[in-house]
Amino acid sequence: MNLGPAGGFNFLPPVIKNLIIINVLLFIVTGWLMPSLTPYLALYHWASPLFKPWQILTHQFMHANFAHLFFNMFTLWMLGASVESRLGSQRFLIFYLTCGFGAALLHLLVFSWENQAAIQWFQTLTENEQINAVNQVLLTNYGNPNVFPLVTPMLGASGAIFGVLFAFAYLFPNVQIMIYFLFPIRAKYLVAIMAVIALFAGLRNDPADNIAHFAHLGGMIFAYLLFKYWKIRSGGFNRWN
Repeated sequence: MNLGPAGGFNFLPPVIKNLIIINVLLFIVTGWLMPSLTPYLALYHWASPLFKPWQILTHQFMHANFAHLFFNMFTLWMLGASVESRLGSQRFLIFYLTCGFGAALLHLLVFSWENQAAIQWFQTLTENEQINAVNQVLLTNYGNPNVFPLVTPMLGASGAIFGVLFAFAYLFPNVQIMIYFLFPIRAKYLVAIMAVIALFAGLRNDPADNIAHFAHLGGMIFAYLLFKYWKIRSGGFNRWN
């Protein structure tokens, strides 16, 4: 079974179709019609005054730019169709959202560890002082360096998409995927390489890198845990020949 695009052109299952529609609509709304919605929908750390509980869900449907949106939705379309067909629509929706939640959880936990000094300092301020410090940074892009991480949100479906990538490789490990339509690689090898890259980049913690690598890993980890909980058998993920 050789998938240049991995079978996604054949049909568009209902959950994937609606996920793509929601992501595109929110991109249009927050990008052009109501940009002021972005701070309410993107995900901030729970120590930030900008954090709202619903952001754990809504950030999964937000994207920073068109390329971010396109590659996530393209992957969802190409690989997710086969996964939804195998799992069923209801279970796939649960799977997708759970991977997104798991991605957010791991990202926030790692964020807490990496920025613990800034968070501890911020929590010594009164509520009014916190709000003033945040507003100063947002309005002037200047202020205490400890505040900047707390006003930098995470957004995007990438955590859930990495869960879908893992699911595809778990269910169809030997399917050939075309990388940029140039050369084929088996799904299980591609996902293993992507996981290693995400781990390395996350541990490197380059300040110039604005990608939430641990969110990607979180999506994969929760995909694996959910498959084990559901007792879904691999299509041969452990057979590396």
